[in-house]
Amino acid sequence: MTRSATLAFLFVLVAARVASADEATDAKAAAEGFYAAYATFQPSDGIPDAKGRAKFEPYISEGLDKLLGDALAANARFISAHKDSPPLIEGDLFTSNFEGASSHTVRPCAISGTTARCKVELQFQESGSIEKPVRWTDAVLLVATAKGWKVDNIDYGSSAAFGNKGSLVDTLKRSIGNAGG
Repeated sequence: MTRSATLAFLFVLVAARVASADEATDAKAAAEGFYAAYATFQPSDGIPDAKGRAKFEPYISEGLDKLLGDALAANARFISAHKDSPPLIEGDLFTSNFEGASSHTVRPCAISGTTARCKVELQFQESGSIEKPVRWTDAVLLVATAKGWKVDNIDYGSSAAFGNKGSLVDTLKRSIGNAGG
């Protein structure tokens, strides 16, 4: 390999590494935007209605947005058919903790092709409480779209007895299936 070819190859490698760092920064910024919207949605209880979902729409994938809408419609059918039953999903939907999160820290994102995974350290402490805060780590999964990085799922990471298990998408699909009709 000639010296100029070697230099050109090294330049391409450096440029690819910078693009990757930019992608990770952009993915983290999208996750931060999502959690900033989440902070305005507190207290979170169940599936957000159309007004609540509108706060998240700039930060979520079209697929997740559709799934939230489908779950809301399924919940309405379920409540109509079972008047004395609670809704399909109660408590916070966007974190592992039933009570939600009062603060978050998005860690650097790992990029793999058109997907990103960012660990998010969360904590919940009731306002004015002197109790130790509850802490856990979830992972937000993003997908690259023509409009930038968008949240596509959340892997719940807490092992708390009264909290979400699995993932956001699994929870929504399960609620749709449980709605019947």
